Amino acid sequence: MAKPFIAFYLKGNTYTDPIDGKSFRKFLPYGYEKQRINVLSPSTLSLERHRLMWLYLKDETDFFTKKKKVLHMAPEQCFLSIFKKQKNLAYITADLFSPIADVKADICDLPFQENSFDVVFCNHVLEHIADDTKAMQELYRVLKPGGMGIFQVPQELSRAKTFEDNSITNQKERARIFGQYDHVRIYGRDYFNKLRAIGFKVDEVDYTKKIAPELVKKFCLSKDEILPVCFK
Repeated sequence: MAKPFIAFYLKGNTYTDPIDGKSFRKFLPYGYEKQRINVLSPSTLSLERHRLMWLYLKDETDFFTKKKKVLHMAPEQCFLSIFKKQKNLAYITADLFSPIADVKADICDLPFQENSFDVVFCNHVLEHIADDTKAMQELYRVLKPGGMGIFQVPQELSRAKTFEDNSITNQKERARIFGQYDHVRIYGRDYFNKLRAIGFKVDEVDYTKKIAPELVKKFCLSKDEILPVCFK
């Protein structure tokens, strides 16, 4: 079924996607190894993490009003057309493989000058990168002093230390342990300190605590998901 048909079929008032303001009687399931129910917006195809970041940007930053040069690594479809239309943004997308990105770029060797961007987004990318330290160093290098980055990753907050094991090579086993066959680690609470070790000032923003409980439910957000908001 095409997306417009699904969105029409699921129209209702129970849940709302804050990115486009459209409401539905339910959201769609999504997941690789384990399906999460009621998480994928039928209209923008946003997930919980996308809607949380949108609300933070809209309500807590000047992202939509002040002139900014933005780098978006592995751009998400739910943001791409909206950010491109923002007249205040000089918006550049980059990825090594994605056909929708403006620039073909290796995150461990970015083709940009240092101190180039006011904002850098890099969400659910680092868990795919073998040398995530080098990738973080590159994100830090291209961010302007005073600039902001949001670097979301799949994270288990019950886990103190990040887990990785390169000896696990079977794709099914990797999917079972890491959540996806192409993930190379599960980040724990130490993720924030790893970013700090690169040089970032990191705010661990538990943003759903600032949102009314009825809106957390209406927007289908994940309670207690931490936004890693980083500054140079």
